[in-house]
Amino acid sequence: MSQSNQGYPRRRFLLELLRASGMTAASVMAPGVLLASGRHHQVQGIRLSAHEGQTRLVFDLTGPVEHSLFTLTDPHRVVIDIQGASARDLVVPSVPDSVVSRLRYAPRNNTDLRVVLDLRAQANPRSFVLRPGEGAGHRLVVDLQRQGSALVSAPSPQPQQPTRSMDQPAPRLREVVVAIDAGHGGRDPGAVGQGGTREKDVVLAIAQRLERLVAREPGMKPVMIRTGDYFLPLRDRIRRARDQRADVFISIHADAAPDRRVQGSSVYILSQGGATSEAARWLAERENAADLVGGVKLDDKDDVLASVLLDLSQTGTIEASATLADSLIGDLHRVGKVRSRRVERAGFAVLKSPDIPSVLVEAAFISNPAEERKLRTPAFQQSLAEALMGGLRSYFSNHAPPGTILAETRRGRHVIQNGETLSTIASRYQVSLNELREHNNLSNDRIHAGQVLVIPRRDS
Repeated sequence: MSQSNQGYPRRRFLLELLRASGMTAASVMAPGVLLASGRHHQVQGIRLSAHEGQTRLVFDLTGPVEHSLFTLTDPHRVVIDIQGASARDLVVPSVPDSVVSRLRYAPRNNTDLRVVLDLRAQANPRSFVLRPGEGAGHRLVVDLQRQGSALVSAPSPQPQQPTRSMDQPAPRLREVVVAIDAGHGGRDPGAVGQGGTREKDVVLAIAQRLERLVAREPGMKPVMIRTGDYFLPLRDRIRRARDQRADVFISIHADAAPDRRVQGSSVYILSQGGATSEAARWLAERENAADLVGGVKLDDKDDVLASVLLDLSQTGTIEASATLADSLIGDLHRVGKVRSRRVERAGFAVLKSPDIPSVLVEAAFISNPAEERKLRTPAFQQSLAEALMGGLRSYFSNHAPPGTILAETRRGRHVIQNGETLSTIASRYQVSLNELREHNNLSNDRIHAGQVLVIPRRDS
């Protein structure tokens, strides 16, 4: 979309400034915003370094790739899946104080490469990709920060051939978290229609309907910010969403205008002016600020670096918010008039999370008598909730964060949920039971929750 294209030179400049300061972009790159490639590429080599508790692995690649990673315990491991990639005869050098004790790799699903890092201690992984520059080609960088006290160094092994292993641990995938915020509440009724309809009541009803739809959607989990008729400060709404590690934030409202003829819905994201003022607030209060995406704190950074980190996070978040808003507008057209086909921008406080794509939906004009009457009906409330659900489906079909059930589904995989049967899964993807069994080497129809099935492509 045009917003993303316009923002790329700015993001590239910020990334260069960030690297010049000695930091990495691992924790401010938005999850899922990775370089895509339909070609097959090779890992040509791996470089390993360690310094002051941080281990860095650099995978040298022949082209751009998508990747995902997750951690396992008992023993501690980091698993990296590189899509459309292969490797041969990789040698990892021995580095004193590295948290990595061994590296294993093997083909996965005939198209991908799985790399397993055996760790000497628990570590927090962060990853990002780098484009060619300064004589280097495409690279995937994985940083591992040791947890707790300093690790007692083990005797350094000699450089060795990594062990090829087909022992591939099953990923622990998560659901995407949708934060649903019903505007106003308690002593704040919001706008009140001519017929006495209060905004706080109708938006809570719509939010509750959306919550039920999201809860039924495989791979999604709803989080209600306001569950009843009580007042909740705007900053608390953001905090609750961040505490729940929400992937998106939708605030539902009903608009009002002096001219009662005005009607239709609209979707807002944070304006640049709102982002600038919010960045100033975060920087001024960074000694008390919570972690940003990826666990980066601002309290130990100088002013310039903290500003760059925050700006990077906000830039990616606003771009993702615009994409989400476009998806919602597309589905709101099915319900009624959309006042503006373009995404609106404003400085609403609930949109100011620096690391959660956030939108504010004005469902209809409660000041318009006809729309006020519709807002009070269960049928219209359900239609609005279903339109928002459709927009969420559309957004996550292309922007599901790595490590989520929806991301695996997008890649032609289905993660089995409680209560599902092989026949219902076959019906959902419009494939035959025999095709599904053969594609997954199943001798019978016994399946279990958490199992991952490869879905046959319709054109295969």
